[in-house]
This record gives sequence, structure tokens and C-alpha cells, in this order.
Amino acid sequence: MTLHLIVVDRPEDFPWTVPDCQIVTARDYVRAAAPARAASVRVINLCRDYSYLSLGYYCSLLAEARGHKVLPAIEVMLDLHWKRLLRIALPEVNELVRRTFKAPPESEKISAHIFFRQTDDPLLADAARRLYDLFRCPLLRLTLQHRNGAWEIADIGPVAVRDLEPVHKELFRDALARHAQSAWPQPKSATPARYSIAILHDPAEALPPSDRKALDRFVRAGAQLGVDVALITKADYGRLLEFDALFIRETTALDNHTYRFAKKADMEDLVVIDDPRSILRCTNKIFLAELLQANNVSTLRTLTVDPRSVERVEAELGYPVVLKIPDGSFSRGVLKAADRTELDAMVATLLDESDLIIAQQFVPTDFDWRVGVLDRQPLFVCQYMMARGHWQIVKHGDDGKFTEGSFRTLAVEDAPKEVVETAVRAASLIGDGLYGVDLKQTKDGVFVVEVNDNPNVDAGVEDAVLKDDLYTRIIAHFVDRLDRRSQPPSRPGRNGPGPAGQPARSAK
Repeated sequence: MTLHLIVVDRPEDFPWTVPDCQIVTARDYVRAAAPARAASVRVINLCRDYSYLSLGYYCSLLAEARGHKVLPAIEVMLDLHWKRLLRIALPEVNELVRRTFKAPPESEKISAHIFFRQTDDPLLADAARRLYDLFRCPLLRLTLQHRNGAWEIADIGPVAVRDLEPVHKELFRDALARHAQSAWPQPKSATPARYSIAILHDPAEALPPSDRKALDRFVRAGAQLGVDVALITKADYGRLLEFDALFIRETTALDNHTYRFAKKADMEDLVVIDDPRSILRCTNKIFLAELLQANNVSTLRTLTVDPRSVERVEAELGYPVVLKIPDGSFSRGVLKAADRTELDAMVATLLDESDLIIAQQFVPTDFDWRVGVLDRQPLFVCQYMMARGHWQIVKHGDDGKFTEGSFRTLAVEDAPKEVVETAVRAASLIGDGLYGVDLKQTKDGVFVVEVNDNPNVDAGVEDAVLKDDLYTRIIAHFVDRLDRRSQPPSRPGRNGPGPAGQPARSAK
């Protein structure tokens, strides 16, 4: 029987015994070593706070990194927190509520609860099942308002078990017990689509992942392949469904429009790079550290830090030590502590922004390797030198200005084999899109620093060896995925399905 872990903030939040379920606190779960539990474990996250960078958020993030199936998933937390999916799904679900919920309007607003796929109001059974299929959150509170002669959704959001009335707590316990005995639903496969590519960029971005010359070369490569490539900005969100694919060429973040574009494109079955799952996995360095460690990929020694972990950092990593905010980019939110005084001050500063941060072994090198990986194959290799007089590639000034180190681009076959193979292995854990893997090489071996979902492709830098072929290969990757998606599955042979009779592989 599959083991279910019920993750709670405090043991008293879940005072019941449920067969095949084990209670564990959120702190204990995030502190556990990556391979401490089997990958077959299912995690039901009942933390009180699912907001971005909260402890509850990290429980689901690390569950995904460890290969555990988890409810709610990180994507669901973000959809609920920023109401993104609700806005998209609202017309459909409201129509379902209007058709099936016929309660008299005794008040302007009423509330109901959804426990997995069940609800405390039988009149909302159909809507509850649909909302759970959309959000897959263990416990939701649905608020309806009566307007224009019909009921419609005013709000939906997660609710803590401790905030339920006793009668609702019993209903939730029973629903959880039934859920633990059932199979968890699998995500739906993508459907075919056809041909034009939007490149999302920000003309005003100071450190974009692709400069204007590179963007123009992507457009030119598309024309040579018979593909329409158009540059769009965040103002073009309403145009997204005009395209068959989306290529994000501005710095991604979970709390801005880039993730919203990726999520919308993915939901509408566009081919998308960076896909939302890659953004989720790469944006947070704590997730990456757990994922790489769980899969035995060589990394710099890394610790997850909360307010009570400072002693461990000092004892296990020593000084100097690098501290990182989980979702920083371009060397932002990365600090180096030389002693205990600096460590205490920097940890306090970073923990103001996130419930957990990471501490990483400091390994001084003259440069970092960057390996570009596309569809699990190496694409380019660069050496990024440290900024002059600094320990990072990018040195940010207090005035908002920055300086960068120089670079050297190599042919893939001329780069150290161990560097390239380690990078490909790390990127393959994320997906089959475009990634930039940063590594350090010392006398002790090759170590992954991080995997970037939105790597630089700049004219004269990453394309210094492949030239225009670099852009052609990336656009051709989109074309290949679109081609494969538009092909109908082959029919099985007379003797049953075999290699030639398998359906076309999904592009997502």
C-alpha cells in the first residue's frame, strides 16, 4: 500500500489516525535528506500558508524535487495565490454553477467547502468536482454571490484544517481517508497544434537573456525555415492565442507576467519555452539543490537554511560561505559572508524575503562553465569570467549599474567531456526545453552550481562558434515539436502495437 505523508505545521493540526497515512511536520519534512523516503510516497500538504516562498510552498516544492506526488502542486499554489487559473476557468465554472446550483437567495453570499472532490453542499457536487479537477487542492473554501438572478463564484481559496468547524473537520477527515485509497489522477496529455512563434521580450530590460541582434537573428532563422516569428511584449497577452508556440526571451519570474504567459500558453497547448514547469523548477535554488542531490548529480555543498540553521552553516560549510535568496537571478540576492557577524546579518536580511534560503560552499574559480542544453543535447559551451575585482560574473553597484566579466566560447567537442555530460544530466532532470547549466571545475571534479530555464543567447557570445546555426537549431526545435504534434498516431500492426505502431510522442 502506498504511504501518504500528511504534512502539517503542528501535529495538533491533524489529530486523527488515518490508515496508510503518516503525520509529519513541515519543518521535519523540509529538513529531511533528499533520499530519506521512497519516491512512491504521496504527500498531502496541509500547511496553513501556501503563499509564495512560505514554508508550505517549500514543502510542495521539495516534494516535487524528491519525486513525490504532492497535493497541492506548486503550480496550483501559484494559481490560487494569484487567482490566475480562476480567471481563465471562471466563465466555464460559473456556467456550471448557474445550471446546477438552485438554492434560494436567502443572503447575498454563501460559502461551501470542497474536500478533495467532495463538498459539504450536495447542490454544488458538480461544480466541486470540476473545481477540484482544475485546482487539485485538498481543502478549498468556495464563496458564491447572488447577482443578476443567479449564483456565481465570488472567490475560491485554500483554507487551513484548524479553521474548520468540528462538523467540517469530520467531513474532511473522511474525504481524506477515501482519497488515500484511490488512484491519483494523471495530467492530461497535450493536443496537436500548428505553426507561428511569438518571442516574448522586454525592450527596456537592462540584462535581457537575448539582445536585439540575437532577437533579429531568431526572426531571420524562422523565415529561412518557413516559420513566422514575431516579437511581442507583455502588452500582447491578449494576442497569445494567435500563435502556435511561445519563446520567452526576457528574465522569468513566478510573480510577474512571464510565468503568466507561460502558464496560459501551456494551458492552451502551445509549444512553449520556458514552459511553466521549467520556470518553477529552475527559479527556486532550493528546489534545484534537492533535485540534483536526490539524483546524485555532483553539486557544490549546499544547505537549506531557516532561522535555526546558522550553527550548521558555520560548522559544515565554514567561511567564506555564499548565501542565496531562492529565486534570485543574474547574481542578485547572492551574498558572501566572511565570518559569523556577517553570516548572522545576511541570514536575517535574506530570511525577511523567504522562509528558507540556501547556503552554499564557496569555491573560488577564475570562470564558471555555462553549457547550453536543448532537448537533452549540448548546444553551446562558454566560459564566463568573473567581473574584474569581484567573485561573481556580474557585479551590481549600489547605483543600479553593473559590470560583467569577459567570456570565451568553445565548440562542444572542444569542452571537457565531464563538464558537458554533467550539464546534460542536470538539465535533463528539468525537461526537454532550453537550459543553461552553470558549473565549476576544480581539481576535485565538476560541480553544478545551478540550472537556468532562461539562458542567455546573445549575439557575439553564445553564438560565437555556431553563428547563425545556433538560432536555426533553436527555431528548428520548435518546428520539430510542432511537426510531431500535428502527426496522427500510427495504426497498430496486424500483430498488435510495436515500435512502429506507437503514437507520436507528446511535445510537452
